[in-house]
Amino acid sequence: MLPLYVTSGEPAGIGPDICLTLAERHDERPIVVLADINLLKQRADILNQKVKLIEYQGQCDAAASGQLYVEHVPLKAAVVLGELDTQNSAYVLEQLRRSAEYAMLGKSVGVATAPVQKSVINDAGIHFSGHTEYYQEFADVKRVVMMLATKNLRVALATTHLALRDVPQAITKQRLHQVIDILIHDLKTKFKIEHPHILVCGLNPHAGEGGYLGMEEIEIINPVLESYRTQGVNMSLSLPADTLFTPENLKDADAVLAMYHDQGLPVLKSQGFGEAINITLGLPFIRTSVDHGTALSLAGTGLAKSSSLHVAVDLALDLASH
Repeated sequence: MLPLYVTSGEPAGIGPDICLTLAERHDERPIVVLADINLLKQRADILNQKVKLIEYQGQCDAAASGQLYVEHVPLKAAVVLGELDTQNSAYVLEQLRRSAEYAMLGKSVGVATAPVQKSVINDAGIHFSGHTEYYQEFADVKRVVMMLATKNLRVALATTHLALRDVPQAITKQRLHQVIDILIHDLKTKFKIEHPHILVCGLNPHAGEGGYLGMEEIEIINPVLESYRTQGVNMSLSLPADTLFTPENLKDADAVLAMYHDQGLPVLKSQGFGEAINITLGLPFIRTSVDHGTALSLAGTGLAKSSSLHVAVDLALDLASH
């Protein structure tokens, strides 16, 4: 049975800690962690966790309780808890490279990712915008969509890691068509929602207030949305973001499309931080991720919560079963 790969992320953060807790699971499908096996042994000792680490050799059944399959990725430098080291940036990227390559070659059902520290990778002289952009470039697809989800809410983003001043220029008809096409396709195919109901945030306060607070809704956003509505897609026109996220509006919605990162994600994370996950739509393979950062100060303390990683693994396995 093909495995699900899990990248352990930044070695000085909580990624190794939370990956060790995967040994507690009882899954039918094998889970393989990409990490330096010696790092995981050291972290397990620090955390006083009894985990049997088994080096993955290319074929396995699901691990028994207390066991964890690990594909060894050698560190470049010794790890000090909570201290970033540019020497290990290549180690982090090697995890991503292998996970993407295996998924593209059909050697896995996909990947769930623990957090990385973008700053230290860039400090090493390697341009890196994030997991989402890395997998998009590796898979050579024109557009991907970042969507975060809790049990009760899904929020997709029209733009991701852009400075706020650059967002209006990035909201084009072409981008919106690409994003919405991917969102509709993956809600239907990956999440098995036959007729998705999508609510869309306006870019400006009050969705532009009829043009008094901006023309993007009138000139760009609503014409695109109207083209889908005429095709029978259950999609709103642009709505004021400050009232869209009320329970009454969300009760029948399958997803919300926000125009930029901090428009929709603060609402979602306030509802389910630690239980939310990140899904990259538009890739030719499954990719889910935790909704939090590396939490350097918690590494090796036993205080890191692993719930988001487990939810990310749960969803990846569920999508794989489809």
